[in-house]
Formats: sequence, C-alpha cells, structure tokens
Amino acid sequence: MRLGRCAPTVSDVRIALVSTPFVAVPPPAYGGTELVVHALARALARAGHEVTVYATGDSRVPRLRALFAAAVWPPDPYAELVHCRFAAREIATRGFDVVHAHAPAMLAFGDELDAPLVYTVHHAADPVLERYYRAAPPAHHVAISARQAALLAPAPGDVVHHGLEPEMYPDCGPGGGGVLFLGRLAWVKAPELAIEAARRAGLPVVVAGRAHPGDDAPARWREDVLEPALRGPGVSWLSAADLAMKRRLFARSRALAVPLRWDEPFGLVMIEAMLAGCPVVAERRGAAPEIVEDGETGFLVSGVDEMADALRRAETLDRAAIQARARRLFSAQRMAAAYEAVYERIVGGGVAVDRHGVAVDGAAVPGEDGWTTHVQ
Repeated sequence: MRLGRCAPTVSDVRIALVSTPFVAVPPPAYGGTELVVHALARALARAGHEVTVYATGDSRVPRLRALFAAAVWPPDPYAELVHCRFAAREIATRGFDVVHAHAPAMLAFGDELDAPLVYTVHHAADPVLERYYRAAPPAHHVAISARQAALLAPAPGDVVHHGLEPEMYPDCGPGGGGVLFLGRLAWVKAPELAIEAARRAGLPVVVAGRAHPGDDAPARWREDVLEPALRGPGVSWLSAADLAMKRRLFARSRALAVPLRWDEPFGLVMIEAMLAGCPVVAERRGAAPEIVEDGETGFLVSGVDEMADALRRAETLDRAAIQARARRLFSAQRMAAAYEAVYERIVGGGVAVDRHGVAVDGAAVPGEDGWTTHVQ
C-alpha cells in the first residue's frame, strides 16, 4: 500500500467514505458534513485513490453505495444505525485499505471492518457521545478545529480543518451595501444578533436559512424574538439558498455576519464566504479565530456593538486577497492531503494510538498557517 502527499498518482489505495443518511452528497442546500464528504471524495479521487462513498441513493458521487434511496429527514438515529450497519457489512468483504467515517454510529462496527477506521468528529462536545466513544471499538478520531479538540473527550489524535472546492466560487464579487447571515436559524447561531448588528450599522441584511430540528432555544425564543426580528425593516429572509443563490449573495454582500452563542466546532459557511472573496465578521469564539484572520479576511469581535462597527469597516478589505488566502488554506486538495497523512500513519504504524484513537507519543498542535499537524 502506498499513501502520501508525494505520491499523487497512486491508484491502488481503496478508501471507503461513510457519510450520513440524512442529506445527499453533495447537499442540495443545507448539509455541512455532506458537503465536506463530497469535497474530500473528489480530492482523494484526483490524487489517484479509489474512493467508494456510502451515502443515500439521491447522491451524485462515483462508486456510490446506498441503503436508502433518498435522504432520511428529519435525522433519525435508527436510520443512521442501519445505514452504517449496511456499510460495515459491505466494507468487511470488499478489501478496503482505510475506512473514513463521518457518522458516529459507524464506530459501533469498527471491529468488523478488517481495515483501520478514521472518524471525523463533526459535533460539539457531548457527554452522551463521549460515553459512547469510550465504549466503542478502537478508531482514530480527528477533530475539525483546535478549539473543538480542546473541548472533546477522549481527545482526538489529529486536527484537520475542512476544505472545499475553490471552483464552487470561481469569481470574486464586488460586494455591496448589505450584510448576509447564512445558516440554520438556531439560538446558538444567534441570527437575531446579526440583524441587530446590521441595524446599528445602518445596513440592510439578508437572512438565508430555516429552523433546524433539535434546536435548544429558550422557550418562545423563535416566536417572541426571531420571528419579529425577521419582519423588521431592512431585513430580507430566504428560507433556503442553493449554490447559485449563495454565489449571488456572497458576491453582493459587504460581509458575512457570524454571531455565535456557542463554541462552534468549525463553521463551514465562513470558508465558503472567503472562497467567494466575502469578508467574515465573526464572534471571537469556537473555531472562528482559526479561520478568520483579523483585519485581513474579516474581523473578530465581541458583542453586537463591535460587530456593527466591523460591518461598517468591512468594505475596506481586499476581496481578491481574501479569496486567494482561502484558496490556499481551505481547499479540498489541502484537506485531502492532510487526511492522506493521517491514513498513512495509522495504516503504516507511524504513530501509536490507544483504543480511542488518541496518540500516546504525540499531540495535536496548531500549525503556523492555521492548520494543525501531529507532532511526536
């Protein structure tokens, strides 16, 4: 078996990517995990690997394997369980070199795969999942930001930032006088604070997104806070935005506003915006400080007043430079190269890990360019 950054033409490495059963790959609109799986599958295939994707039947990927003909929505843990069981049974008989899971249920079948299992943790710290991880068979856990890794238990063995296809956003738009909020309308995402910051800055705002199952908002937050904010002056609301719409929104917006009430594990919309040349004004928490270069690709702020001030100043930033930096640091190619290094180590025995995928002779540390590498 041959793997690594220096062998992009290798074609004999067989990789199984296990996505969720909840959204097609790629997603038609919302679906961060599935968008990452699509970008990773394409980049690994371009590097010469044979990639099979376990997803839903309405997905558009080569070597697709599916139990469900269409995405199962809203998310159902039992659907994830049988989806992963289907994948595990096939994987055990098909001679894969590496299995890379993006659904927690896959860990339950890790000792039946006859191949090393890499698991990317897409969620925030969760005591229920922590207990599950400790009881599950061995796997190599990978975090998606250093901040997420610091909050997870057991601690992941590596950190790999997400990446996307730069071709998703080929043009660098001119910007405009308005603000954009793009994402699910959840209390933790604080969309009403983006609206308030735009109001204080004297700017119109477009809110693109809809409510998501499992929202942990306070009682009547949606009825008494969010819905009145969406009806306010200067606010335009779109319930969904596909890729074509996102291209238009990023191109015409002065900045993307990312207010947060939680330590978001990553925040894929931020790299989408930057790949389109759109500045990001984000609350200084979660992974935002690893993604946004303050004063260069956007601004890191604390509170609504600072966000309003930063939204006014965002038009001074160089949109072409923002796009160029995003293409360098957050491309699918770079993400795939980082995962290739992970695959090579766990398959080749380069790093010893305990039963939870935690390195016993090294640690994950932030690199100078914002990515994280595994050092011994």
